[in-house]
Amino acid sequence: MPDPSNPPVPPRFPLPPGHSVAPSEEVADALAYALRYDERGRPRPSGGQLVASLAAEHLVKHLERAGFLVLKLPPARLHSAG
Repeated sequence: MPDPSNPPVPPRFPLPPGHSVAPSEEVADALAYALRYDERGRPRPSGGQLVASLAAEHLVKHLERAGFLVLKLPPARLHSAG
């Protein structure tokens, strides 16, 4: 959830082609997923959904305060079965 008192700052440099700034919500979702599941998509034994979500939100806020900018690639092209 974006903080209205701390709006995102647009980058001061041109972004690489095809990249965009990742929204805070998407970064938090990706971090929460990584905290809940291992690299094979299996749930971690101690990965509670609430704890992972809270930790992810805390990490995103810290990254924003520290001045980090997370970039996102465009979605990959769809696979053609031909």
